[in-house]
This record gives sequence, C-alpha cells and structure tokens, in this order.
Amino acid sequence: MAILPLAGYIGRATEILAGRLGGGLGGLLNATFGNAAELIIGALALRHGLTDLVKASLTGSIIGNVLLVFGLCAFVGGLRHPVQRFNRTAAGMGSTMLLLSAIGLTVPAVFHVVTRASGSELDLRLDTEIAAVLLVTYAASLVFTLKTHRDLYTADRDAHSSESVWRAVVGLIVAAAGVAWMSELLVGSVTDTARALGMSDLFVGVVIVAIIGNAAEHYSAIVMAARNQMDAAISIAVGSSTQIALFVAPVLVFLSYAIAPAPMNLLFTVFQLAALGLAVLTITFIAHDGETHWMEGVQLLAVSAILVLGFYFLPARPEH
Repeated sequence: MAILPLAGYIGRATEILAGRLGGGLGGLLNATFGNAAELIIGALALRHGLTDLVKASLTGSIIGNVLLVFGLCAFVGGLRHPVQRFNRTAAGMGSTMLLLSAIGLTVPAVFHVVTRASGSELDLRLDTEIAAVLLVTYAASLVFTLKTHRDLYTADRDAHSSESVWRAVVGLIVAAAGVAWMSELLVGSVTDTARALGMSDLFVGVVIVAIIGNAAEHYSAIVMAARNQMDAAISIAVGSSTQIALFVAPVLVFLSYAIAPAPMNLLFTVFQLAALGLAVLTITFIAHDGETHWMEGVQLLAVSAILVLGFYFLPARPEH
C-alpha cells in the first residue's frame, strides 16, 4: 500500500520528463530510478548469501518487464486507442540490446555444460569478464541514446511545457528512495509468506520479488500507454529489462566479491534461460512494426502467464 502512492508520483514525474525531454529519455530516467530498488534489494540479498534469489529476481525482472508490463501497456492503451504507434528505430535498438543481454546471460550456462566445470575459478573468471563486456556495452548504449542519436528519443517532446524538469527529477529521486525502502521491507515478508505457502525460492525470485522490485515502473509504463505515449511506455518496459541485464546484473557480480559470502556467478537454470529467450523473441516480433493494439497485449500476457505457471510448478531443485 505504501508503494502505490510513490509509484503514482513516479508516474507523474515521468510524464513531465517525457513531455520536456521526449518519451525515450523520460522512460530511460524512469527505468533508472525504478531499477535502483532492484539494485538495493539485490545487494542486500547478496550480503545475506541469497545468491540464487538474486539471480532469479534478475531474470524475473527482465521477463516481467517485456511480457507482463508491456503486455499490460499494449492492452490498456489499446482499449482506449485502436492503434498505438512508437519509434521503430528506438524499439528495434532496444530489442537488439535485449538479444545481446540474453546471449551474455546464456554463454556461462553453455560453457558450464561444455566444460563440466561448475563453480571453478575458470567459471568465475568468465562470468566476471562477461559482466565487464555487458557494462561497456551499456555505457555505449547511453552514448547512443543521450548524444549521437538523441533526436530519436526526443522527437515527441513538448517544447511549450511549463513543468520544471529539475523538480520532476528531484521527485523521482525521493520517490525511488522510498520505493527501495518499502521494497526491502516487503521482500522479507513476501519471501516468508511464499515459503509458508509452499512456493519455491526460484518462483519467489522470478515472479514475486521481481514484480515488487519493479512496481513503480510497472505503474508508470501503464499510465503512459493509457495516455497514448507509447514511446515512453516501451522505453520503460524494454529499457528497464536492458538496464537490468547490462547494468544491474554486472554491478551485482562485482559487488558480490566485496559483500557476499561467495562471489555471484551468471549460471542460470535451463528453464530461466529458455523463458528469457522466449520473452526476447516475443517482444521482438511484437515491436518490429512500430505499432501495437490490445490483441498484441493479450498475446504478451498469455506468454507471461504460461511462463509463470511453468515456474510455479517447476520442482524445487531444477537442473542446470
């Protein structure tokens, strides 16, 4: 309940930024502040040795943002507007970055299968070096978004808007800090409750913790879609997933060397990687034409529901 008004304020601040800076840049700022909660939750969980929960929440955030969040955006927006359009180039770049993310998170698992060297120093070296590559790629994407191809992300800005950008940014910072604090408190309660109900750690991380950690972004993206600002909506949904994979995950890998009982690797389960690949494939097909409608939202939500059911019924100790 405490997160809801904070999410509403983040949505309002994002609307102001999308009007002044363009939907793409407004969505990028929203995703950044929204993922602050994910980063804080991950760091706290690592400090307590909950590495598997952290990895599950990372994949869950990526999958949830591109399927659940954008699915709701397309559905809710489509109920008000028959066809909603967005920038194809920006969306295409986002989906390509997601594909790169999927590759970066899949290679360690394939390496493990090929070498049969799980947990070795060689695995950790590979994961650390892949994390470095992902961080460099994310930095390059920021240069693309904020400098060399900034016009792609500011084409829909409102030059006559009288709202203060700095006031909106300060509001985002304060609200994101509040969401991070509330998320930390809520995650502990939800984890205990879920275990009491017989849910696996993987399901808790992929579905419940991921939804809680991104609640503010979910609300903001849906509000933007309902107002026919699909550039901002897709920038929040796809941009948040990209940021989780290319920034949050690598940062947590490096942080784990300092704060966790053991370093975190990038070795995910087969089902997690399959779900990630299906999510990336689905959003690529949906976003390729630069427009969406409510039926595409239903399709994304259907894929999300199927994957959630798979995680719920997956045995407690899935094979890698």
